[in-house]
Amino acid sequence: MGDEVTMTSMAGREIAADRKKTHFVLVHGIGGGAWCWYKIRCLMENCGYKVSCIDLKGAGNDRSDADSILSFDDYNRPLLDFMSALPDNEKVILVGHSAGGLSVTQATHKFPNKIRLAVYVAATMLKSGYLTDQDVKDGVPDLSQFGDVYELGFGLGAEQPPTSAIVKKEFQRKIIYQMSPQEDSTLAAMLLRPGPILALTSARLKEEGDSAEKVGRVYVRTMHDNVIKPEQQEAMLKKWPASHVHVLDSDHSPFFSAPFSLFGLLLKVAATSAGCN
Repeated sequence: MGDEVTMTSMAGREIAADRKKTHFVLVHGIGGGAWCWYKIRCLMENCGYKVSCIDLKGAGNDRSDADSILSFDDYNRPLLDFMSALPDNEKVILVGHSAGGLSVTQATHKFPNKIRLAVYVAATMLKSGYLTDQDVKDGVPDLSQFGDVYELGFGLGAEQPPTSAIVKKEFQRKIIYQMSPQEDSTLAAMLLRPGPILALTSARLKEEGDSAEKVGRVYVRTMHDNVIKPEQQEAMLKKWPASHVHVLDSDHSPFFSAPFSLFGLLLKVAATSAGCN
């Protein structure tokens, strides 16, 4: 009996230690912030996992003006600085939502040895960013079916392309959060900020050899997505296949509409990638 208790307690300590070694880094999409992940972060931390939620430039608690952010490198600098500061012997599971997929991909090019796995959740997954018209068709949301949905900012002047964009409040729930709890879409309406659309659509990701191919990719498809539509997700997967694809019965924001399912998937892919650590 005593030996069984000892073995059980040792196993429990080993599981707890493994969880502490598993570090999830969560990256939001355009207009969002670290706050988007509050449900997932709570679930993970309550189970003993290490979690970091990044605010990209002009998002969340970063007070930069989106109209002043004109390059993707500038926008993604907080994630790149975070990755650079990680110890060389630490590998993280990098999770990107929506346009956060571009941020994740740039990190895989620059820091492949610090990334255990890249997970794309309803995300833009383009190896080189927006190089071609087809990349734009596959990776940029087309919300024209909903009408005039954007409030645009013109930081370079009215005659120049828009520098920032945000979905108007009256469209946000219908487009982005149609399956999410009302309180979460209300929270989002209070916290969403204009995103640096010019910086994002100008993303050209410099490939550094085959560095990105050293990192395993997992894609989480969202079947009722009005933003990165299922056919866009499928097109990106055909062009740059992921090692594993999972499907959620959710809208574009599964961290709100299907948090337990998303949480379970993230733990599953973490367990299957344990050998990569």
